[in-house]
Amino acid sequence: MQLPTSHKTLICKLVNQILTITLNRPDRLNAFTLEMADELINVFEHANNDDSIRAIIVTGAGKAFCAGMELSREDNVFGLNEKLQPTLEEMDKKLENERIKSGVRDTGGQVVLAIYDCKKPIIAAINGPAVGIGATLTCAMDMRLIADDARVGFVFNKIGITPEACSSWFLPKIVNMGTALEWTFTGDLIDSSELEKKGFVRSVEKQGELLEKARELALRIARHSPVAVALTRQMMYRNVSKEHPVDAHKIDSLAIFYTSQTSGKEGVAAFLEKRAPNFQEKASSEMPPFYPWW
Repeated sequence: MQLPTSHKTLICKLVNQILTITLNRPDRLNAFTLEMADELINVFEHANNDDSIRAIIVTGAGKAFCAGMELSREDNVFGLNEKLQPTLEEMDKKLENERIKSGVRDTGGQVVLAIYDCKKPIIAAINGPAVGIGATLTCAMDMRLIADDARVGFVFNKIGITPEACSSWFLPKIVNMGTALEWTFTGDLIDSSELEKKGFVRSVEKQGELLEKARELALRIARHSPVAVALTRQMMYRNVSKEHPVDAHKIDSLAIFYTSQTSGKEGVAAFLEKRAPNFQEKASSEMPPFYPWW
């Protein structure tokens, strides 16, 4: 399966089963646009069924990761239809209705939901300023590495709006409620050392070594069973919100039941024979019958 090649705001490069997505508007500090949103959704949905992709890295071209939403658009800068008066009932019942989808729904949130549903692990390599949607977009990614001179800012309240991209769901889970509230209330730019201290980023790397460190991490993941990795990713995100651990136990049991008969056999054999495993299962077409369970 070929990667889409017609993107105008992204560069996508696949090497050694690692897809690197580079936000590519360096002259605008990779400011987020509706076109970029559509292209990101397209790539993440493509990756789901492309077995040549085992892991994904997202980074930015030039000096920034993403400076937030492009604010020079005329009318509503977020592309929303101000003639509408949406209700919560409409959001509950008509979320996929085109009028709601294009005129009301947060664009960054639609990208994040595509990330959330993705079968592949996603690593953010934050190479420079990540502000607004540039910050919240990374919350949905599985691991975040940051350059030592980069900063992150959840600046929404500063410009009179609220956090988006499902960050009110992700951010308190990554750090804690108090930290999430402080960062969003103040809108301060947070330096790399503070982000590491509060657990938002996995590690702080030298600017020139950031992408290589991200690739090393991605390669360590890519050698494992793509089916087991895809299941693990969804189990972690979806089971953490369950009311009782028995609900997670049900999914855990089904996952082990099926993987023990497929990739698990190869993994155990490789362990006993003291060799590297050779996992052949395809996440595109060989997920167990209970998937997706939500």
